[in-house]
Amino acid sequence: MTSSEIRRLFLEYFQSKGHLVYPSSSLVPHGDPTLLLTSAGMVQFKPYFMGEAMPPNPRLATSQKCFRTVDIDTVGNERNLTFFEMLGNFSIGDYFKEGAIAYAWELMTEGYELPAERLWATIYPDDEEAFVLWQRIAGLPPQRIVRLHENWWGPAGEAGPCGPDSEIFLDRGPEHGCGRPDCQPGCDCERYLELWNLVFMQYNQAPDKTRTPLPRPSIDTGMGLERMAMLLNGCTSVYETDLFFPIIERAQALVGARYGADPRTDYSLRVIADHSRAVAFLIGDGVLPSNEGRGYVLRRVLRRAVRHGYRLGIDEPFLDKTAAVVVGLMGDVYPELEARSDFIYRVARQEEERFRENLESGLGRLEMLFGELAARGERVFSGQEAFRLYDTFGFPIDVTRDLAAERGLALDEAAYDQAMSAQRERARAAHQFSLDARQEAYRALALPETRFLGYETMEGKGKILSLLSQGDLCSWAEAGDEVEIVLDQTPFYAESGGQVGDTGKIVTPAGQVDISDTQKLPGGVYVHYGRVTGGKVELGAEATATVDVERRLDIARNHTATHLLHKALREVMGSQAQQAGSLVAPDRLRFDFIHLSAPTPEELERVERMVNAAVRRDMPVGVAVKSYDQAVAGGAMALFGEKYGDTVRVVSVALEDGSPYSQELCGGTHLSRTGQIGTFLVLNESSIGAGLRRIEALTGRMAEEHVRRRLELLAMLSRELQTPPEALPERAAELQGELARARREIGRFRRQAARGHLEALTRQVRQVNGLHVLAAQVEAPSIEALREMTDWLRDRLGSCIIVLGTVLNEKPSFVVAVTPDLAARGWHAGRLIKEVAAVVGGSGGGRPELAQAGGKDSARLPAALKKAYELVAAGLPGPR
Repeated sequence: MTSSEIRRLFLEYFQSKGHLVYPSSSLVPHGDPTLLLTSAGMVQFKPYFMGEAMPPNPRLATSQKCFRTVDIDTVGNERNLTFFEMLGNFSIGDYFKEGAIAYAWELMTEGYELPAERLWATIYPDDEEAFVLWQRIAGLPPQRIVRLHENWWGPAGEAGPCGPDSEIFLDRGPEHGCGRPDCQPGCDCERYLELWNLVFMQYNQAPDKTRTPLPRPSIDTGMGLERMAMLLNGCTSVYETDLFFPIIERAQALVGARYGADPRTDYSLRVIADHSRAVAFLIGDGVLPSNEGRGYVLRRVLRRAVRHGYRLGIDEPFLDKTAAVVVGLMGDVYPELEARSDFIYRVARQEEERFRENLESGLGRLEMLFGELAARGERVFSGQEAFRLYDTFGFPIDVTRDLAAERGLALDEAAYDQAMSAQRERARAAHQFSLDARQEAYRALALPETRFLGYETMEGKGKILSLLSQGDLCSWAEAGDEVEIVLDQTPFYAESGGQVGDTGKIVTPAGQVDISDTQKLPGGVYVHYGRVTGGKVELGAEATATVDVERRLDIARNHTATHLLHKALREVMGSQAQQAGSLVAPDRLRFDFIHLSAPTPEELERVERMVNAAVRRDMPVGVAVKSYDQAVAGGAMALFGEKYGDTVRVVSVALEDGSPYSQELCGGTHLSRTGQIGTFLVLNESSIGAGLRRIEALTGRMAEEHVRRRLELLAMLSRELQTPPEALPERAAELQGELARARREIGRFRRQAARGHLEALTRQVRQVNGLHVLAAQVEAPSIEALREMTDWLRDRLGSCIIVLGTVLNEKPSFVVAVTPDLAARGWHAGRLIKEVAAVVGGSGGGRPELAQAGGKDSARLPAALKKAYELVAAGLPGPR
């Protein structure tokens, strides 16, 4: 089964059992400061398990993007990963242990058709209920139900839901085991492979580790897609599955090597494959390289991949290329990859280029240190210097070790390890709380909740309660300083509920700050981020805060429009089309909603017309503060994923008779009338996951500008093609037909020319060691074309050995073909090409009948082809 089939079978199975298939959440956990990255499928559902919010359905199923940092330094072996997909089914107070075990057993044995007699279960030692259920439901004998103290699932973070778990293992057979008679799940050998973990959520764990029963016992399960794909396809490693091997193939093409030929090369190729996925998904979810938090995790895996590429001899940026394979493999399942692909490639390439500059700087420093050692006659390279190279330049210790060895120098590894350990201790002491040092700094200030004035006014006065610059508390800041300001009260809206934060100015008697963003910290503290543009601002000063009015109005147009859009979608698509997320920015709005199929063009047109009709009716927009129960009882819509207090703000759009047209619980800023929106224009609609759709739209000034640009484009095309606008579709079809005919004709001429060139090559065949041998340089647009040429020549020449070389992207490439009769006599294309590629500083390999390779030095290509004749003459790649 392909990985896509495994994923689809899992989700479709649970959908048939009444589960709502829910899209994966971001790798960046929303509203959870206890987690650095999403590490399990249940992370986005914690509010449901805790009873803090109502789920859209008590039964849910996902394929969740996950990232775990603990394995970064061990990735490269055949099992460990950083980024992975977790298949999971969840019961929020619905079925419990019996249902979870029954579903798991049925899917494993009937869906994936795993042999029941080879499946084992592990349970927590005190879980007698699970012990009985595995026997009754699955028919497992007691000896195949193993009690392990490890079968307890702690919370995903410092606190949260937890409980005993039960894991399903597959017995891979004694040939994979340790040989001990008592070998069973829990043994460190490779015989028993864990497939699925069923977590029985029964408790909530507080930060002090105390546990209290959850309001409703629930189920959280997790099955690794990569491991399941390895098992079902008989692979020995997850890296041989269709989730990874295309990335490895791209990397080995860049290297000119073959996976499986050398353990060190294989290790580095696996690192590149895993880290390419990690880089693509982290950047796709908005993480950027930095020296702290999530950004440091990204930087760390990216640089580790580059170091292994450097080890393999890749001397130019390559991660944007391997990341492109990731996007191609997984963009249909995770559309955010395709939507942000250009950004992913750009960020990866820029970070890699910067790191490569550091590597070059490190090499210069290393050469200088080698010279000093030689002058002193010393033979041991300092571990402290090796650490400084790593710490300052990010220079890999393995490269330092290898280069030192080439000079006959030993590396003081113990001193290096000591320096590294000391740095880790310093980092651990500096970041005891961990994920966000700034949050801890603000928490220590014990600031009061910020009073928000922005519903009533765009300008207000406040006092500076806190001032940070470069992440440090300070008493003043001057022009040019980046600052974070907390006021006791502010008209600036802080980003929340999908609405972006306000910008504007904060002015004090002595200085001015241009505010570029406003964010809200836990406890309701508003932080204004900006730059001092004049004078000096001081802690405790009185300030006038002024919001950028036009930008705020653009945001309000988009926010009020999202309410109208939500209403229209439910009218046109049905009540199940509920909002599942949004972005309200000044230049656009993005609206995510639950729906199992794509709206038709006619449905989208109806939605757009309905919103614009509501705009033209110029209905009043009102706000009322009510209790949560009162608001919901009155018909106001509460949005999935939002947390509400006892008192809520209801934003209503009223019809002419005063009855509600739309009512939603919302803390954002809005217009006073719908007519102020001006125009609503849908840009596009797309899928962002199973059962989840996204609409992007424009309003007001941005919609007007979009229409103007489109009209200008239409006029320009009309002029260029000398065709009236209404006839452009027909003219475009004509031009496409002409282009297709021209391409076919060019292809025909190229094939004729290539055939003529190949005919000429048949006259260059030499008799060498009793064999027909042809080694020649040709022009070829790709390695595939080179292989086609060898096929054509082999068919024409009969019994022969063919070696063709070409230059692709300024690098030499080769293909060697040996006809079956000669391969049967022991002549081997893979052995021959390895020797040929070595002449140009490359490597390669392949089967006896066909092999390919790449190299570095194109100027040596003629010498390599000459070497091919010499090798055949000497009988080196021949019978052994």
